[in-house]
Amino acid sequence: MKKTQQSAGTRPTHQTVASKIEFQSASKSIQIEFTDQQLSPHAGTATFWSFLWGSGWISLLEKCLPHPPPKSNNHLPPLCKGLGFIQGLLCGAKKLTHVAYLRRDPLVPEMVGIKRVPSQSVLSRFFQGFSSAGRNLNCFRTLFGWCLERLPSRPGGYALDLDSTRLLHEDGHQEGVEVGYTRVGTKPCLPPLLAVLSEVRLVAAFWLRPGNSGCANNGVSFFLDLWDKLPRHVRLRVVRADSGFCNGALFALWQGLKLHFVVAARLRQPIQRLIQKEISWQDTELEGTQVAELSYQEAGWPVSARLVVIRHRLADKQGRTGGKLLFDCPGYIYQGLVTNLPRTEKLLAVWREYNGRAACENIIKELDAGYGLPELACGQFWGTEAALSLGVLAHNLIVLFERQLGWQEVVTIGSLRYWMFVTAGVISHSQGQTTIKLAVPQKERAWWKRLWEKLLSPFPNCNAVENRPALP
Repeated sequence: MKKTQQSAGTRPTHQTVASKIEFQSASKSIQIEFTDQQLSPHAGTATFWSFLWGSGWISLLEKCLPHPPPKSNNHLPPLCKGLGFIQGLLCGAKKLTHVAYLRRDPLVPEMVGIKRVPSQSVLSRFFQGFSSAGRNLNCFRTLFGWCLERLPSRPGGYALDLDSTRLLHEDGHQEGVEVGYTRVGTKPCLPPLLAVLSEVRLVAAFWLRPGNSGCANNGVSFFLDLWDKLPRHVRLRVVRADSGFCNGALFALWQGLKLHFVVAARLRQPIQRLIQKEISWQDTELEGTQVAELSYQEAGWPVSARLVVIRHRLADKQGRTGGKLLFDCPGYIYQGLVTNLPRTEKLLAVWREYNGRAACENIIKELDAGYGLPELACGQFWGTEAALSLGVLAHNLIVLFERQLGWQEVVTIGSLRYWMFVTAGVISHSQGQTTIKLAVPQKERAWWKRLWEKLLSPFPNCNAVENRPALP
């Protein structure tokens, strides 16, 4: 009698009958078995990779990576490591170990166009290749510039928002992690500096700094590097920033470049004393909100600036954010804005212009929650900056992907995963043809077909695709 062939790992090695796996669900029993089919839970990411391979960005990334050609016979090219890392971020990975779990997904190498998904140790060595500020600048300056080149010109220009966030690292053993001020007190952290084009949700530049850096540290060098790579057709209408960037060196720079700016003022004692004096408050169309204008100059400022002061009556605030209590004046909170916008610009319009930078805060939240920036930390500082920069570039590429589809409504990466990326599929290789079959309900297939037609069209067209399939 012949012995039954048994596959390792699915049946016992000795001659016994393998027990069934069952569990109870409501009133019925469900049996669990295993399959050798080439299945993937992330087959929907094929849409993104079809866009990216046709865009030219991948060949640019290959040229920009600073790694020398590998010498091992079983080598994994640097490009494969970078693309595998980006695929992990799209699928929700927040650590290098999470990316390595994609090695079990048989569709990833086929869709992404790589040899195999890198392991955690391979990814760690990959980021060690970013060993200096020069290497990082040479690589990521070009990649961020490519994203900016894909933006259309705007008649009124773009608003550029400067901001700094704090990525907490409680373990504190990574290079560059230092104790710095955060919203939850002084904690070990890393404070990236980033610039966002608000109207299109695109990050124009990203630098990492040690944890004990202030908001405006390296601000002038950062802005000059951004200004140097900004395409001519991308004109800046205004630069906006919070009070951490209320800095004379930045004001002098923007004045020299003939740029308009609106920056939150630090409401320190000199400004508070000015506000307490007899100033002429003007009523506005917003009930309970009044405005006033002063000329003000702090030490280190190149010239006297236009200081717009806003006060809100708490009883009429109705959910509007911003402002702080300054002195014994119950019922009011105050804001101050330093600007060089022309005097013809109404005071309330200056305040509304500044409020537009709330979009930048939302993008920072999206980077943290959707792309795992707080947890993407390597042992070396420049490796951490490279990992974070690739995470930010993944966000930019998703924004350009959505623009390619004609989507105008803001879509988060979390929503995109549910609607599109987390779509199961099976891969087959029949008669030399690689085929991916997507597990899409019949009622949603028309939407998927329109999606693919838009992505694969060789000519730009205005036929936008709905940003989600109709629910059955």
